[in-house]
Amino acid sequence: IGNSISYYLAKRHGASCTIIDPVGIAPAASGKAGGFLAKDWSEGSPIGELMSRSFDLHAEQADDLGAEKIDYRRLEAAAVMMASNGSGRKPAGKKLEGVEWADVNVVGGNILGREDTIAQVHPKKLCEAMWNYSKESVGSTLILGKIAEAITDSDNKRIIGVRLEDGSTVDADALIVACGPWTDGARSWFGSEVEDKMPRMYGIKYHSILVPSPRILTQAVFFSGHGDPEVYPRPDGDAYITGFPDPSIPVTETPGNEEVRPEVVERLMEATRQTSSELGGIEPHTRQACYLPSTSDGVPLIGEVPGVKGAFVAAGHGCWGILNGPATGEAVAELLMEGRTIHVDLRVFGFDSPYRR
Repeated sequence: IGNSISYYLAKRHGASCTIIDPVGIAPAASGKAGGFLAKDWSEGSPIGELMSRSFDLHAEQADDLGAEKIDYRRLEAAAVMMASNGSGRKPAGKKLEGVEWADVNVVGGNILGREDTIAQVHPKKLCEAMWNYSKESVGSTLILGKIAEAITDSDNKRIIGVRLEDGSTVDADALIVACGPWTDGARSWFGSEVEDKMPRMYGIKYHSILVPSPRILTQAVFFSGHGDPEVYPRPDGDAYITGFPDPSIPVTETPGNEEVRPEVVERLMEATRQTSSELGGIEPHTRQACYLPSTSDGVPLIGEVPGVKGAFVAAGHGCWGILNGPATGEAVAELLMEGRTIHVDLRVFGFDSPYRR
């Protein structure tokens, strides 16, 4: 999210910024997520407008940054129901209509979306491309470090900088907290009075594996049964497989150092064997885990911190963080540079949102 803000500050406003991160660009979910994009899966919900705008911006980014460079493409998505007995057999007779590659224990399926409303991108490659643009076009900079506290003007409680854990300081006209689930730790940056007003931020841990597919597949599949895994084939030949989420918790593991539990990886591998003769049994070349940031009400937190001028939060996008990154970045950049948003109404995501609890 912070990277998207940086990108749109550079692209739309010619403004540079400084990103402060203990590891670097996209060390956690921003680099490990699946990158599945859907335009209308949240129509009528608080994030519906954000999602639709962001889907269109992803296509625009692909044109600007290069679709092949960020592995952006349109594809289909299908829901596939699996037999509960787990016989490990292919269905008899004609292959299930509309299902491209899931062929073991399949008992039903339907298309969830086609190329007009479904796409994908490689999150790590996208983040790197956006950051390179920000850095090269306007001179945005990266500091490796951790913020200990925000520094404010004592007269009017306005942000003037931050102090890092090593004691150094960085001047700032504004501060945007976009730390995913670790945004929860930023509650203490502004003092106890503000800390009590900031909603808690949690993390839902997901494991994922990547296996090399025998051929380039063009259909993402959401399974019902065998743990409900999700599989996103990529244009580079990998298949991204995820599922079996942990409960939502305050995150104590550090970015980029999330423990990968072998038993969860084995469950993903077994689920793949139980759903596809093409992908099942292939040894993963990548085993990883990350946390998806979430609020207690499921609505992202985007807005100015109460009582601190120039301080903003943009986090808590859940499983749609990659999808909703561009529209969030565009809107926050507008808010910073113009004092208002043009394309998306952020009031629904603010600290005083009617959905907040």
